[in-house]
Amino acid sequence: MKVLEIKDLLKRFQDLVAVDNINLSVNEGEIYGLLGPNGAGKSTIINLICGLLRKDKGQILVLGKDSIKEQNFVKKNIGIVPQDIAIYMELTAYENVSFFGSLYGLRGKELKEKSMEALRFVGLEDKAKEYPKKFSGGMKRRLNIACAIVHTPKLIIMDEPTVGIDPQSRNHILNSIRKLNGDGCTIIYTTHYMEEVEALCSKAAIIDHGKVIAEGTLEDLKTLVTDVSTVNIGIDDTSNCNEEEIKAIKGVLDVSIDESLVSISSKKEVNNLDKLIGYFINNNIKILSVETKAPNLETVFLSLTGRKLRD
Repeated sequence: MKVLEIKDLLKRFQDLVAVDNINLSVNEGEIYGLLGPNGAGKSTIINLICGLLRKDKGQILVLGKDSIKEQNFVKKNIGIVPQDIAIYMELTAYENVSFFGSLYGLRGKELKEKSMEALRFVGLEDKAKEYPKKFSGGMKRRLNIACAIVHTPKLIIMDEPTVGIDPQSRNHILNSIRKLNGDGCTIIYTTHYMEEVEALCSKAAIIDHGKVIAEGTLEDLKTLVTDVSTVNIGIDDTSNCNEEEIKAIKGVLDVSIDESLVSISSKKEVNNLDKLIGYFINNNIKILSVETKAPNLETVFLSLTGRKLRD
């Protein structure tokens, strides 16, 4: 069963085509990654699905229902976790969740039970009477999720739910997403962290300039990359590494320096390993290891868009 179908969707802002006749479908039970650099059109697509923007052309179906003709049905079956935290600091955690539950039509005993259930799910049951202004960033994000799932929607859209939080809260959120999915919820997931997509998603679409430039399972997407190779070079000291000098070596597409590891993506047809090794030797940088790396989503994204995900 298709939980979401997008057909020939078009959205313009004056002369800017933000969403350019895209077609997408998300099946029941999937965690579907929606990836793209800043300004690619992801947020516009999300706002169109949720009814916050009016499309210029096309059709959006949620559980087979038209998003315009059946607005109430669609809104009751969608939960949205926005990138910017949307909770009320003057309300307690319980009051926040209860308020959002009431907007979805929950009342009385059912509202109370589902509000506590949502708080329990995100690990904030013991904080129900506390005010979120006292919460850490991770706790606020978890409360944001509780507000989005209180009405047990069939489709949840999560827009960068782990940005700017501590590792413990991040792991808690990722595990919560897996549990939601295991309980039968379909999830659309946007993030700037490729490792999260690799860990969570069964399928993904890469959006750029308002168009879908690639879509499929993660393995399908990786097979698209045949012209990029990546090598990881372990070194004893990165202080003498100059990213721009490495990028100037013929064939190099991208360089990432992280503690004692330098990751370099290059055009596959350019055999530049000797020049890369030579760079480190000539700069008296001790090489500890050299490892070629199989294509991953980061490589796919760089190859298709020519940019890092955060560009």
